[in-house]
Amino acid sequence: MQAQIKLDHQLLAVEGEHDVHAMLELTLPQADGAVTRPPLRLALVLDRSGSMSGHKLAVAKRCAAWLVSRLRPVDELALVSYDDEVRLITPLAPVQEGPLRAAIAALRPGGSTNLSGGWLRGLEQLRGAGGKILLLTDGIANVGITDGGALAELARTGSREGVGTTTIGFGADFDEELLTALADAGGGNAHWAATPDEAPAIFSSELEGLTSVAAQNVSVELRPGPHVEVLGVLNEYPQVPVAGGIQLELGDAYAGETRRIVFALHVPHLAALGPASVAELVLRWVSVGEQIAQHELSVPVLVNAVSAEEAAAIAPNPEVSEQVLVLKAARARDEAIRLADQGENEQALRVISEVSRELRLNGLDEEAGALEQNLPLLDADAYSASPANRKRLHYESHQRRRRRSN
Repeated sequence: MQAQIKLDHQLLAVEGEHDVHAMLELTLPQADGAVTRPPLRLALVLDRSGSMSGHKLAVAKRCAAWLVSRLRPVDELALVSYDDEVRLITPLAPVQEGPLRAAIAALRPGGSTNLSGGWLRGLEQLRGAGGKILLLTDGIANVGITDGGALAELARTGSREGVGTTTIGFGADFDEELLTALADAGGGNAHWAATPDEAPAIFSSELEGLTSVAAQNVSVELRPGPHVEVLGVLNEYPQVPVAGGIQLELGDAYAGETRRIVFALHVPHLAALGPASVAELVLRWVSVGEQIAQHELSVPVLVNAVSAEEAAAIAPNPEVSEQVLVLKAARARDEAIRLADQGENEQALRVISEVSRELRLNGLDEEAGALEQNLPLLDADAYSASPANRKRLHYESHQRRRRRSN
């Protein structure tokens, strides 16, 4: 894994204080085609509550069967289903396609939604050697543990034990805040299938990601220097306080991807002209492949103190400025959701319009266009009539604040 720091302002006037954005760019090499991927360990946890009856459950079963057909005999899979009761359909074992397909075909809809019970049974199967829970639901957790914060904390604990969580929400009736929080805390991905027919593509992309994982349990610890203040992190990653700073939990990283994380720092008066370290980033991960090994890399955040005249002559780094604006647009979606939830739809529309205007002024027309597509969703009548509008805004914001490129 390669790590590089870029600042929007590398040269700082020695005479003053400064707010700067530091962008950590993580790059993973392309997968070596000659390297055989390690076996997968998965727990597929399927909602079979009454609301899943009909086309939803039929598609979920078809996706599950497709997943089984793409796994190798050396891969391991546990199959869990839940309504108000939790059933371990098949315990974790090497994949045998015939029996698994038969078990999936036999699933029938039931009653309420014990989401926590299903997730915990999946965790139980993967504890020890680690793996990934794939949780699918279309409804609200109304049996067992229903508090979102408690469920997210369970997912965070599971992630620290090597068990990740990816969530797939079906339709318009599930709790999107809960499912994205579970995925964030569990170091996995959060998907939304607005219609059941969107689910097969999600399963396909998720499996592609699982087979190209190059690093697991990736974390970044930010340690500000003396008197340097961390103003915030613009991305959407779980944060935990640590001695001398904060730690971000980034989850899994894929071969060939680039990830960008932006921090905002307040730098006080610098003591003298010349280079100065204002913070340190400590990157930790576990490499995946023929050899599994833990890694740690420290990267200093360096600025250069110069005269005010020299600092003013240098334009901001356009890559960092662009990423800051993209993440600002994601936050605008969050703010618009908050306002629309309170019935302040006109104010929500203004928030989106103002940030869109700023994006266009900076040449980010494509990002502005994507943001402007949200305007009809925030119309008072449309927003109240369709829960799907809120979900679309929420998932767009979530994906952009965790955006990765290949």
